[in-house]
Amino acid sequence: MAGEGKKDYTDCPYFYDPLLSEGPDHDFIMDAEYPEKDILGNPYDFILEPLPGEISARKIVLPFRGDIVEKMKISEGDYVTGRPMGAGCPIPHVLKVIKAENVTGLLYTWVVGPKYSREYECKDVVAYHMIGFEGIAARIKKEPSFGCRSIFLPGFCMMSINHTGIVNMLLQKSYGLHVRIENIILLASKE
Repeated sequence: MAGEGKKDYTDCPYFYDPLLSEGPDHDFIMDAEYPEKDILGNPYDFILEPLPGEISARKIVLPFRGDIVEKMKISEGDYVTGRPMGAGCPIPHVLKVIKAENVTGLLYTWVVGPKYSREYECKDVVAYHMIGFEGIAARIKKEPSFGCRSIFLPGFCMMSINHTGIVNMLLQKSYGLHVRIENIILLASKE
């Protein structure tokens, strides 16, 4: 952090500077450093990191108009922009679609960062509900429990602000604790 309440470009996990990266194909900074507390000074239970071989924790979203997925022909591999208004996040996100469901309108995505909104064609859904996240619980301070609300920081969150949600899947795997969390709300106040 550049100073109290101020950020440098290098604080953004999606910032790319060829002089600081490991090579020209290095699109993501996978070894992000996280503070002990979020930007508001609140502690979190764990960081939600990507599943092995993935670029960010999976984010499950539902556009405010679920039929827009079918109307815009959103499908796997597309880039989508929009803001998670239901949770109160002020930052538009750029998402890469892993799976699109025409029946429900749900989009299973990875957050890929703002550079994609400039370099690739993006389909703008404007606003969406943040339904859930899925990834590996890492840097665990408090073990997530099935059916309980956890406070977590999604890896690469550009705001570095705590999220909370109900843990509805826990699978111990060889690479770590695979977690799915739904009913997402941002914790926007100090304890």
